[in-house]
Amino acid sequence: MNDLAEIKAQARKAAFARRKAAHQAGLVGRAGLLSEVLAGYRGVPLAGYMPIRTEISPLPAMEEASAHGPVGVPVIQGEAQPLKFSRWSPDGPLREGPFGAQVPEKDDYFDPEILIVPLVAFDRAGNRLGYGGGFYDRTLEGLRQRGGCLAIGFAYGAQEAAELPLEPTDQPLDMIVTEAEILSF
Repeated sequence: MNDLAEIKAQARKAAFARRKAAHQAGLVGRAGLLSEVLAGYRGVPLAGYMPIRTEISPLPAMEEASAHGPVGVPVIQGEAQPLKFSRWSPDGPLREGPFGAQVPEKDDYFDPEILIVPLVAFDRAGNRLGYGGGFYDRTLEGLRQRGGCLAIGFAYGAQEAAELPLEPTDQPLDMIVTEAEILSF
């Protein structure tokens, strides 16, 4: 394993522990600030995610947004492939997708203009550390080349890191929303 991969693995391990502690502290489901941000973009196609393990849940904000325009969730297409986003509704039927995340039973793909991005860690410069598959980096790069996408990282404040190990392919976020603050870049 190269040095950067080892450094990223250690950073992920520490961030997972911080996220788990925040999740267990009852900060679950505090999507109020995310809802406030999205209220300024009513009707703009957006994609969130179905939370897994100890991820902070964007579902309340996604439910609110779905009353005004299309909302989707990511569907993994395969290793080293960008994500596609299938239309989601709060009461729509779901099936299990790769890595245990729920996806809509029927695929109805569209390109979001706003992307709510899960993450393991973030810094105050808008950088994120993901799970290591590069799915969101590839996806953001493609969406930005096709005309733009507002990338909003959603995380517990405890997931903040002083600095992150970065690679040239890592895509920065435009905004980070936690249970307590909104950071714009």
